[in-house]
Amino acid sequence: MALRVAVVGAGAAGLCAARHILSKPGSFSPPVVFESGPSVGGTWIYEDQHGPSTHSSMYHNLRTNLPKEVMMFPDFPFDPDLDSFISHREVLVYLQKYCKNFSIGPNIRFNTAVECVRPVVMETADRKSKTEWEVTSSDGAGSKRTERFDSVFVCSGHYSDPHIPDISGLQHFRGEVLHSHSYRRPEAFSGQTVVVLGARASGIDISMELSTVAHKVFLSHRAPPLSFPLPSNVSETDSIQRVQDDGTVLFQGGTVVRADVLLLCTGYHFSFSFVSGSVLDVRLESDFVGPLYRLLLPPTSPSIYFIGLCQQICPFPHFHCQVQYCLAVLEGAVSLPSAQQMALECSSWLDDRLRRGVQQRHLLRLDQEQWDYCSALARDANFSPICAAVRSLYEHVWNQRRQCPLQYRRHNYRLLSDTQWETVPPAVQEAQLQAAE
Repeated sequence: MALRVAVVGAGAAGLCAARHILSKPGSFSPPVVFESGPSVGGTWIYEDQHGPSTHSSMYHNLRTNLPKEVMMFPDFPFDPDLDSFISHREVLVYLQKYCKNFSIGPNIRFNTAVECVRPVVMETADRKSKTEWEVTSSDGAGSKRTERFDSVFVCSGHYSDPHIPDISGLQHFRGEVLHSHSYRRPEAFSGQTVVVLGARASGIDISMELSTVAHKVFLSHRAPPLSFPLPSNVSETDSIQRVQDDGTVLFQGGTVVRADVLLLCTGYHFSFSFVSGSVLDVRLESDFVGPLYRLLLPPTSPSIYFIGLCQQICPFPHFHCQVQYCLAVLEGAVSLPSAQQMALECSSWLDDRLRRGVQQRHLLRLDQEQWDYCSALARDANFSPICAAVRSLYEHVWNQRRQCPLQYRRHNYRLLSDTQWETVPPAVQEAQLQAAE
């Protein structure tokens, strides 16, 4: 009997889940994809006017910090005529084409929010227990509906609930305090002094963009000094110690700055209000979800899957691997250990990271571990792993971004095979542009 699967979210991860479910009609009924918004794309849907219900964190001029040759789903390349580093608009078009190509659209319920996901344990005819899932949703008209599914894929993302750090004296700041989630265009900051807190990808990118219009930008962070030259009006500073009574910002090193804007590039919270962690026997916290077996499933509930929780990854290929592994589990092609053994492996993984001094909010950052992780999923579920050329190009661009963040997006790349890539020479790029015109 074909299994019935609910997919929460029609962003990249949810579309990937639906695409692979639809590719296995002998094992699965067409999925039901619940999407709270009116269209596909998730965080890649740009909203120029930011408001309390804004989901997307895209800003107007955002371009990807990974080349499309690395970002793409392995079974669906981007348009080869595009530059390697593309705008959020082009990523959204890509996801729309992906949706159309794999006929996912008819299975999506738009403007339908999932309110509750609840496990229901049943007894089968041979007196074994089986878990089904009650999914309660409501549509735009406020009509509620509760349905049963054999499995749930949670693909609702984690870039919409901003993390606001605890900054001593923040109430004394006399300028504007905002999170990068709300940032859209640099022009609003013309002539101003801006403190940007956080120097990961978004903090550096936004600082560089602000430097073109702001009077002064102070890039505040705790990491080692950046290894590349900054624009003349951008200065690195230590992390913020506190905001003083007169509204000035005091940094750890003793520097004091009076700023017009404090812009927090400080990441996001996990938020899964529709499912109870206590029921699943895992921690669903603002900065950590788990422990989950293979960073995907609760040991006591191995038919609900959290896709795309990991950070510092190559996202679309990562989703591609996670989804296929989970479907192999549901089909029975992958045999899971006992719940007790899975729980032990989860605890061992968590203990190891804590012993290495990893902070809780960074526990799900994989970085270089992502490749072995995805390879293990592919090996166990018998599908093709992420090719070596993608890893090599990812690492090349990562180094380029660290050394010259103002220039690295000027390059274009091309995959030659599963093991080789090349930089497209400028003359070839020019010829391609002329041919496109």
